[in-house]
Parts: sequence; structure tokens; C-alpha cells
Amino acid sequence: MPTKNFNKLPIQIIALVTIAIAIIGCGVFPSARSSAAITSEECTSDKSFVYVPAGDFISGSDRQERDYAYRISAESIADTDAEIKQAERKLRKTGWFDGESARQTSSLPGFCISRNLVTNQDYQEFIQATNYQAPGISEADYQKQGFLVHPYSKVKEFLWTNNTYPPNTAQKPVVLISYQDALAYADWREKTEAAYRLPTAEEWEKAARGEDGRYFPWGNDWQNQATNSATSELNYTSEIGKFPLSKSVYGVEDMAGNVFEYTSSLKYDDTRVTMKGCGWDDLPGFCRAAYEHTRPINSRHILFGFRLVKK
Repeated sequence: MPTKNFNKLPIQIIALVTIAIAIIGCGVFPSARSSAAITSEECTSDKSFVYVPAGDFISGSDRQERDYAYRISAESIADTDAEIKQAERKLRKTGWFDGESARQTSSLPGFCISRNLVTNQDYQEFIQATNYQAPGISEADYQKQGFLVHPYSKVKEFLWTNNTYPPNTAQKPVVLISYQDALAYADWREKTEAAYRLPTAEEWEKAARGEDGRYFPWGNDWQNQATNSATSELNYTSEIGKFPLSKSVYGVEDMAGNVFEYTSSLKYDDTRVTMKGCGWDDLPGFCRAAYEHTRPINSRHILFGFRLVKK
């Protein structure tokens, strides 16, 4: 409000504005997020959700961690010292881990995150109730995405038929869904139960690594059989909670491996979504909690899934 116009306002309005400014300055009005924050008791009344308490945690990565990520990734695909060095040089040229946020102390309010990923069975209930499209992607659209990773023949193993997921995959995470599909599922759950949303990238990272900045849910040292990644050689998604070491200190399952996860953190004019975690075909360095990358919000892939946060 320009100072020169202030004296033209009625005295009652000036008084109200002055009082409001004083109240806000004293912090009497909490933010919408803090006033609506779910309590630990409200969260854990549903055993399928886990409460992550408010407070500081170490996020991001430093040079030492990124160097380690390149090294363990190279070691997983090469045998001799010479081959490992060559593989590491190639990986470093890609710069996969160089764009991670700097290691720092961050702080978050408490939040309530689902213990498990949304499964095929969960998602089937949604499409049966709403007639929403089943997970999938055509070969033409898959080719257009550009980040193929796998041939379409592999994608076919994950395709649904007549709104039914592939055999023996009820408790495996749903894939071939877009960011918008994940939001649609959350909206449906909100109409039938409580209010839900996707976790932010920061929330996901804290839920995965706890407060002490560990690289993986289990600690700082990579273990080949700790999670469903390339080193486990399953070559497919696994049932939720199958890898105990991938459970975080808060009790959140599959916080390394199985599938990359959509978050609510968008970039580039909201056209790309930040992904956290790593997929069942990824090298060890990608399975650190600090790692993230973005994909277009309309992407559908056999490596992408999601979980929810209860509001």
C-alpha cells in the first residue's frame, strides 16, 4: 500500500490493518500447512501409515557420497580393476549424480506416509470403482517417450488385460501409471476415506534416510541383496516389503529399489515431476536417498510407481 494514500483510509480500516499486521508479525496466525498437520496419533491409527516426526534431517549429497555412488555402480557391472575404472569413467561422463542437491541440514514438519507402495490390487479397486483407464501404454507412445531402457517386449509383461493386472502380481507395485494417474487415485481415496496427496521430494528423502544422512535405508555401505535392484537380478518388480533392509528407520518399506516413485515436487513450469528412489534394474548408486531425477508428468513406465501421504 503506497504511504501517500494511507491517510485517506477511514480510521476503522487503518486500525484493523494495523492489528492484523501486528498479529501476523507475532506468529499468531499459523500457516495453513501447520494448522492442518496430522498428529502422530491420527496417523498411526491406520497401521498402513507411518508417522515421520518434525525436525531436522540431513538431505542431499556431497562429493564423497557422489564419488562412492559412481564407484559402487561401476563395481556392479565390471570385474577387474581396469574394467571397473573404465566403467566408472563412462558413468562419470553421464553426470548422473552431479546434479544432486548439496548436503545440508533441512527441516520439515511431521507428516504421515504410507508404509507401502500402492499395489496392483489397490489400483484395481480404484479402476473398478471409477471406470478409470487401466495402467498401460501403447508401443507407439512408449517409443515417443524416448527413455526406452527396455524394449516393448518387456513392457508387455506388465500390461493389464480386461482391467486385470498380470498373474501373481496383486501385491507388487502398480506401474505404467502417470503422475496424473497417481493424483487421480489420491483424489478417489480422499472421497472414500481420508485426504491424501503425493509426498514432496524432501518428505520422501527424510522418510527413506532418517535424520543422520545415511546413503541407504540400512546405512552407508551398499549390499547387493538388500533391495530389488540390478544386483538382485529379479528383472521385475517384487512384492511390497519383500526386502527387510530396504525398510527405513521409520518403518517405511521399499525405500530403495523396486520402483522409482512420483513425488509432488514439480519443475520446469510444472511439466516435469521429481522422481525418488530407484528401480528394479538400477545400479547401486541410483538407490541412494539423495538421488533424484525428473520425467515428464505424462510419462508411463515399468519402473515408475508411487505411495501416498495422508493430510
